[in-house]
Amino acid sequence: MQKTDARHSANAGESKLHFLDYWRVIRVRFGIVLLAFLLVVITAAAVTYMMPRKYRSSTKMEVRAPQDDPDLFSRAKAAPLMDPRFLPTQTEIIKSHEVLDGVVDGQDLPHVWAQDGVPLPRELCYYKLASVMDLKQIRGTEILQLDVTSTKPDEAQRLAVAVSESYKEARRGRVLTPADDLQKKVATELDASRIKLKDLETKMADFRLKNQDVRVDNILDSKGIAEDPYQQEINAKQTEVDRANSIMAGLNSQLDQISKLKGDELMRALATLQIKDPTVETILPKYQEANSGEAFLLNSGVGQNHPKIKSLRASREVYTKQLSDQIESIKHSLSIQLVIQQKTMDSVTKSLADLREQQRVNRTGTQTYRSLSDDYNRQKALVDAAQQEYEKRKIDATLPMTPVIVLDRAELPTAPSSPRVPLNMAIGVLLGLIVGIGLAFFIEYLDTSVKTMDDVETILGVPVLAIVPKNIKLLHKQPTDVPDAEAYRILRTNIEFNRKSADANTISMVSGGPGEGKSTTLCNLAFTCAQGGYSVLIVDADLRRPTQHKLFEVNNNIGLTNYLTTNITLEEVILSTSVENLSLMPSGILPADAVGILNSQRMSDMIAELKTRYDIIFFDSPPILGVSDGAVLASEVDQSIIIVQHRRFPRAMLLRVKQAIQNVGGTVLGVVLNNVDLRHDPNYAYYTSYYEYYAVRTSKDVPLGDGDLIGGKQRPVAAAIGGGSKSNGSSSDY
Repeated sequence: MQKTDARHSANAGESKLHFLDYWRVIRVRFGIVLLAFLLVVITAAAVTYMMPRKYRSSTKMEVRAPQDDPDLFSRAKAAPLMDPRFLPTQTEIIKSHEVLDGVVDGQDLPHVWAQDGVPLPRELCYYKLASVMDLKQIRGTEILQLDVTSTKPDEAQRLAVAVSESYKEARRGRVLTPADDLQKKVATELDASRIKLKDLETKMADFRLKNQDVRVDNILDSKGIAEDPYQQEINAKQTEVDRANSIMAGLNSQLDQISKLKGDELMRALATLQIKDPTVETILPKYQEANSGEAFLLNSGVGQNHPKIKSLRASREVYTKQLSDQIESIKHSLSIQLVIQQKTMDSVTKSLADLREQQRVNRTGTQTYRSLSDDYNRQKALVDAAQQEYEKRKIDATLPMTPVIVLDRAELPTAPSSPRVPLNMAIGVLLGLIVGIGLAFFIEYLDTSVKTMDDVETILGVPVLAIVPKNIKLLHKQPTDVPDAEAYRILRTNIEFNRKSADANTISMVSGGPGEGKSTTLCNLAFTCAQGGYSVLIVDADLRRPTQHKLFEVNNNIGLTNYLTTNITLEEVILSTSVENLSLMPSGILPADAVGILNSQRMSDMIAELKTRYDIIFFDSPPILGVSDGAVLASEVDQSIIIVQHRRFPRAMLLRVKQAIQNVGGTVLGVVLNNVDLRHDPNYAYYTSYYEYYAVRTSKDVPLGDGDLIGGKQRPVAAAIGGGSKSNGSSSDY
């Protein structure tokens, strides 16, 4: 959770930093932003002022859509729907010659718009009139809004009224002609429909006459379905056929059973055949009695030739003969009944087939008649509807036509509709801001000069030792302690903590080009170090354009060049200044060969001697990219400090300065970002916030201490603002 919060805080910080970077660009380029903004706004105001004043007159018209031409005789009328293409079509019609030609003629526009007394051609009048018109459809309605714009308010009103009236007449003509044509069409189709209705009526009458046996006047049941008059008779006949068929099946079964049995089997089966015959019913019991008596006697031990046995057998034979004869008679009777029943069934079946044929014929005729009847009823309904439509259109034709209704008549405009000054100026202000800010960022993109501490540290890989604000004066000429001195105290502290060792006390101030403030920076830094208790010497080694003698207002007749080219002593060329602990070695008379003088053994010996006499020796060097003196001097001293003027030279030049020092074996201690304009770069205010801590000093105030005495010499306190430790060489916090 803590990691997440930290990450969110870091992201918020980055976003804020990015926003502040953008704001810094705007602040730095505020003059360009303001200039571009004013130019655009003034241009917008001038263009708006020079634009001709135009007046707009508007009118609203309700355009009624025509009724559709219904197909009265083939389908039912549906609810009227407005064609979505109707109003766009009317918009184009209003812009057409059909409407505008009447306006051109009615308003005599060729002469009204004449140029130098020459009438404007009709075609040009048409195009000009169309160009000043603006038609809009009010969404969800049948209303069109017509706007006419002109430099003359009365002309705008007249043209708007003329166009609406011309369209109204044209629209009325377009509606009346189709209405008359449609009425004639309805009358023609009505007559044709009546003829068709009469023809259907005749066909129905002819059918009834030719098919009198067809029962067309059927009674409908409760469900509205017509009853079949033959169905009941067919059902009765079908019942007779089923009954006759059942009887025949019974006769065939009985005859078949009797025919299959012979002799004793038949006699024994007569009881199960259910033959309803009086003779059989009388003789069969006697036969059964004789047969059972014989069996009884035989079982009781009577012999086969016993008289009783013989008597019973004789009686049985008589009974058998009688039953056989009667069975034959029954079989003959059943055959006759079967033939008769077959004839009856054939007759009933034929009657049933005749009834079904009559039913089929009747159904076909009924359907044909019903089809004719339905066609007749439909045609009659269409004729009635057509008659009503015809009567309605006859009535409509007698009423006045209003296909276009003017809802809002065009009025005389009292104020110009264009140019719209507030809108134009608002657009100008917005565009001015966009152009100004865009131009500022574009110039910032093209500007490759050093702008931030990150630029320096990213390009060179060395720390920024101090940020020196713009317009700082010479400190040794100020009457009292001032806030400007704090920047140099920070620089002094950072030098102390970033130099390799206490013996590395010869430092040269170099810059890429002239005018970056290295001489002034060196002077004030030396003054600050002297105030801090250091024994300080300034050597003006800029043998091209020496400056230090002017800053300290001393004589330059004798100095470094004299010492290097003659045998005079150091005491003769080192001058005291008005600042305690601070001495100066001027450049002396400018030589012809500055490089040869500086790149000499006497110069090396002099530096070695000075290192033993002074705590810090500062060498004012010429621009290192302009002449070779600076590179020679950088190789002689322990360390070099690069002075970079804020927002002046490109970053590539700064990199070349470092490379020039390293190429000769020199060491870059750090960079001083000089001449920073805090008004345009407020991000640097944090690095120079010490100004807020300086109050008004009085004569009773004790000067601010610079540190404690260590080893008999005054050193800056370790907690001084800015600078990194010797171990890591990181830049200061300011």
